Amino acid sequence: MKNLRLRSARAAKGLSQQALADLVGVSRQTINAIEQGDYNPTINLCIAICRALDKTLDALFWEEAQADRKSEN
Repeated sequence: MKNLRLRSARAAKGLSQQALADLVGVSRQTINAIEQGDYNPTINLCIAICRALDKTLDALFWEEAQADRKSEN
């Protein structure tokens, strides 16, 4: 599942994938893979990304339970 919230938060800060990668100490390809949903980052990397983007873990990485989505419809 693509992480559009991460991509949106990064863009809102005016950061490229490379700039965010440099801030958190990973490659641009890692940031791209996270945004594409192809890589599940470690909790430490999640925290570093959240700090760089001034967001909470919930705001960027929490997925609502499938049951919660169904009850809202």
